Amino acid sequence: MLILRDLQALRRARAEACAGARRLALVPTMGALHQGHLALVAAARAAAETVAVSIFVNPLQFNPAEDLSRYPRDEEGDLAKLESAGCDLVWMPDVPTMYPPGSATRIEVAGPAQGYEGAVRPEHFRGVATVCTKLFSQTQADVAVFGEKDWQQLQVINRVVADLDLPVRILPHPTVREGDGLACSSRNQLLGPAERALAPLLPRTMQVALDAIRAGAAPAAELARAEARLRGAGFAPDYLALVEPATLTPWQGGPGRLLAAARLGAVRLLDNMAL
Repeated sequence: MLILRDLQALRRARAEACAGARRLALVPTMGALHQGHLALVAAARAAAETVAVSIFVNPLQFNPAEDLSRYPRDEEGDLAKLESAGCDLVWMPDVPTMYPPGSATRIEVAGPAQGYEGAVRPEHFRGVATVCTKLFSQTQADVAVFGEKDWQQLQVINRVVADLDLPVRILPHPTVREGDGLACSSRNQLLGPAERALAPLLPRTMQVALDAIRAGAAPAAELARAEARLRGAGFAPDYLALVEPATLTPWQGGPGRLLAAARLGAVRLLDNMAL
């Protein structure tokens, strides 16, 4: 497994690894890898002959109210997991490599980037779109694998790739969950024991709401009940919303996606489920 921190070295390694029309699948991450990330690596392995994983904690997607330095990091553990998973290339640029002095170009996004995470975390999707576009360019990936856990992010990336005619296929992967139903996330490490025990109430509450809506309950009333249940248990919900899957506009019937974000102590949990 090659560990690369220099762009020229990445390009040489990419050319050698993909000689003879071999394809490259990229898994973009911010590190602190868990079983959800490793499932993405396995999906990348099935999609292409060469697998690259990027590890870069992107400062552009943190707003001033968030603590960039608090984001969990475990370089040694991440590299051991990736080697065991059969990763070929690990791209680990530092901030000056990703955003050299004088860097002034950013990707502005609208459409599915508006509302929800886009409203709660201003500039977040601008940072996500910019770094992912750069990662696609740097690695020349044929395929990029993204988890469905960050559903809005996935739709933003789909929109950017379509709008900018980027030559990369976006491959979604279903959310990977812990045994108690909590969606795998690097931020789960920051939950205290009591918070970790309570956290699975979020997906359970979402599932109860979806089951009721499928049975004919009015979505607005059911989501209000779900939010009240979460607040009563100690969560601070940012939103619970049933939306059209690709556009994230309000649900009008047919397939939908229930989006949720709620704070539990100092940790913000995101989840989504299909209707």
